[in-house]
Amino acid sequence: MDHYIPYIKRKIILKAGESSERKEDYIAVEKKLNITLNEKCIISLFCTPSQIKELITGLLFTGGISDGEISPDILNISYGDEINVDIAAKNIPMKNLNVSRHLGGFTFTKDRISKPITDRLSVSFKVIKGLFDKFQQKSELFRLTGCFHSAALADTEKILAFAEDIGRHNAVDKVIGSILLQDIPFFEKIMLVSCRLSSEIVLKCSHLNISILASRAAPTDLAIKIAEESRITLIGFMRDNRFNIYTHNHRVIL
Repeated sequence: MDHYIPYIKRKIILKAGESSERKEDYIAVEKKLNITLNEKCIISLFCTPSQIKELITGLLFTGGISDGEISPDILNISYGDEINVDIAAKNIPMKNLNVSRHLGGFTFTKDRISKPITDRLSVSFKVIKGLFDKFQQKSELFRLTGCFHSAALADTEKILAFAEDIGRHNAVDKVIGSILLQDIPFFEKIMLVSCRLSSEIVLKCSHLNISILASRAAPTDLAIKIAEESRITLIGFMRDNRFNIYTHNHRVIL
């Protein structure tokens, strides 16, 4: 259960040309999240205060700290001015922790590329475009505030999990956590994101054997390199009736 709404209303002055007016605007809520593991604070980040269990599950899994769902009996979440999460799990190895700092927060990443993905996924341009259109339709908080990143995981028929967050890595980790909690396999799935295609996000997909990663934004050179080595189909600039395929175009029926 989420304990905060993801936005608030605030009165502003809108200046447009020669005129100005007072109006209400929608502002994204940002909260600090502190995660303590075995009485040691391992990470603090800023996030949208929703889908917190999914975020923690995804964070710890993509960081190699846990191997799946975080049991409710070891998870204690307290809500206030900050969100504090205490995880009592003596069997989780701290030596696997690798934390990278990024603007606006932190993200866990494993630092090695996984084995190349071997699958038989084949998807038409029409299917990918249709999924991405549905994905963008779900991005209500972005349309309301202009302040959110979105992420989703889909199969060839439908979107299986969706999340929005002020942090792009948070949105991806929430989706990963949601899929883990639903016990859905990641193999031969499609990750959809609204943000730039960074190396960290490609690495997350590589470790999960996600075949296709698509965004309306552009990739970095390192993201392309990792996608090439991991055999991920990397798609950018998903807009209208076009997109760019940067790696492993064999999965896309044009």
